[in-house]
Amino acid sequence: MSNPVIETEEQRALRDAVAALGKRYGRDYVTRVVAEGTHTDELWAEAAKLGYLGVNLPEEYGGGGGGIVELSLVLEELGAAGCPLLMMVVSPAICGTVLARFGTDGQKRTWLPGLADGSRKMAFGITEPDAGSNSHRITTTARKEGSDWVLNGRKVFISGVDIADATLIVGRTEDARTGRLKPCLFIVPRETPGFGRRPIAMELAAPEKQFEVTLDEVRLPAEALVGDEDAGLLQLFAGLNPERIMTAAFALGMGRYALGRALDYARTRQVWKEPIGAHQAVAHPLAQAHIELELARLMMQKAAHLYDAGDDMGAGEAANMAKYAAAEAAVHAVDQAVHTLGGNGLTQEYGLASLITAARVARIAPVSREMILNYISHQSLGLPKSY
Repeated sequence: MSNPVIETEEQRALRDAVAALGKRYGRDYVTRVVAEGTHTDELWAEAAKLGYLGVNLPEEYGGGGGGIVELSLVLEELGAAGCPLLMMVVSPAICGTVLARFGTDGQKRTWLPGLADGSRKMAFGITEPDAGSNSHRITTTARKEGSDWVLNGRKVFISGVDIADATLIVGRTEDARTGRLKPCLFIVPRETPGFGRRPIAMELAAPEKQFEVTLDEVRLPAEALVGDEDAGLLQLFAGLNPERIMTAAFALGMGRYALGRALDYARTRQVWKEPIGAHQAVAHPLAQAHIELELARLMMQKAAHLYDAGDDMGAGEAANMAKYAAAEAAVHAVDQAVHTLGGNGLTQEYGLASLITAARVARIAPVSREMILNYISHQSLGLPKSY
């Protein structure tokens, strides 16, 4: 990996420190956790103790006072060591950011210190079985009853609900002026009556489990509503842009890990007179994968800097581009790594085959590459919508 060109000395020092932490755990740790059906509690706790999990959250609530630039750096380096923490995308990045920007004083005091020190986690519930990538088709509704809110609906592919203290649910309320439904965010504690979860069986080998969530007459107090009822869409996208940036970091780390394993193998594996890495048919595809990962990181850094600077519009375009580029680069890097190792690339000993499935997640979630191309075609290029 070359030195990032737009990082400060402090950020580079953070990158080195996180890389050292990741090296102490590595891919073997994640493989063991998955096999045992447990969670990455030890790594999460140590990363929290060192201040890495809340590096983006305000200092007054125990965070590091940084931004998505620093948080994405942490996740990328853990991923490059083979031990990414998916809940970083959800808990400090999406939920922590939304609460820090739009939460009430009470919500900030209640949740941000715990999210910052890792003692509390929060999941994020937006995806629905019939809505897909179309957030305008969300059918989870919230109706007002006195001072309470009552939620009904269903969510799917919600990460880490079993280990989260609460889930930030995206619902829709009726606008009294127009009668139209508008998005709003609600904090739903895990043990709230009517809030149910069911694990979804996945082929993906990951410590974090996926869940279907049901909300059956879930009654919440007024203070469960995040921020301003009329600012729901703004608040929603304040969380979605960091989600895309962090997904890019997750993918970049994975791609770097796979590429590193392939390079180690190509330097030492000898079939003829010289190591296989001396042959251009092996070397050139690996060089191309490295270039693609470096280019994707530059776009991710641009997106993170724009977001931290408060440029939500600019960050939206860049975050989508970064997520797209990083996902494509990761899929290519993993595929080429497996191909470089040949049959060994499919063995448990080398631990690359499971990444074939994992890498594709970044192409699909949190939004498909096709929807990103739609966004860029109308928002950036001014082409008419097809839907």
